[in-house]
Amino acid sequence: MSKNKYFLVREKAVPEVLLKVVEAKRLLETRKVLTVQDAVDQVGISRSSFYKYQDDILEFHDTTQGTTITLTVQMDDEPGLLSEVLKTVADYGANILTIHQSIPVNGSASLSLSVQVLQTTGNVTEMLTAMEEKSGVHYVKVLARE
Repeated sequence: MSKNKYFLVREKAVPEVLLKVVEAKRLLETRKVLTVQDAVDQVGISRSSFYKYQDDILEFHDTTQGTTITLTVQMDDEPGLLSEVLKTVADYGANILTIHQSIPVNGSASLSLSVQVLQTTGNVTEMLTAMEEKSGVHYVKVLARE
């Protein structure tokens, strides 16, 4: 018996057909369409593709509640930037468990952050995007999810 392996990837790395499966599932869940055929017709994939992948792809924020996410953030050494990043986490209603910032080298620092996702937490994907869009933040990567 083989174990299932799971991967966390950015949307840009996911094949278009899988993104369309997610979109079709969303149409069905929100009852914007009533049949699988209507959903796949609307997003432009075959029913066989939908059935093949429907159980294998989920949006990240759908399954994060009650978990801890460990992030790494590469950012410039600018006064107030760490505060802005942490405020974003607070604005989305997540609980910061640990913070560790490296000593800046060549004007750049790494931040390790463990965040608990609560019932009150907003969309985690949007939170990560908002963090990454801060001026001076180079990237935000999810290292682990427990």
